[in-house]
Amino acid sequence: MPIQNSPYSAFALLLANAGQPVSPAELHGLLLGRSCAGAGFEIDSWLVDAAELLGGAPVDNVRQALIGLQAMVKDELSGTDMAVVLLLPGDEAPLVERAQALGQWCQGFLGGFGLTARATALSGEAVEVLQDLAAIAQVQSALEESEDAEGDYMEVMEYLRVAPLLLFTECAKRAVVAPTPSLH
Repeated sequence: MPIQNSPYSAFALLLANAGQPVSPAELHGLLLGRSCAGAGFEIDSWLVDAAELLGGAPVDNVRQALIGLQAMVKDELSGTDMAVVLLLPGDEAPLVERAQALGQWCQGFLGGFGLTARATALSGEAVEVLQDLAAIAQVQSALEESEDAEGDYMEVMEYLRVAPLLLFTECAKRAVVAPTPSLH
């Protein structure tokens, strides 16, 4: 598949044509982060958070794309596949570009998670996932084209396809299991 026909490239072109300097990876990360933290799947609150990142209300075609992206994330998180599809440049893109988008995705995820996270403590495993994401966000420009770097990138990408599910499961479980305060 040519790079210009990838979902990432199509979304990047849509954002660029609307004068939005935000990457599709960062938007997807924001959406997935807030969803995993327990924001739910209500469209209006997603659009408010997206508008914050975009610097204003999105134009109609971007708004529709954001709604579609949210529907995709909802299906992935409530499905049985146990993995999410990351909105990143295709394998044809230079490794540096893919690594930068991966870093932007992690930054967006952490921002979205932070917007929504509750005051209750996370498990050690969940905290470790968030620390991993913060570390990955910093490595974005350190990769150079090589077979080893390509392998490292693919390994990180596979980790990121399943790691958010741990956070989603933990935060969703907390929301369901949270005891209701008794009135005495």
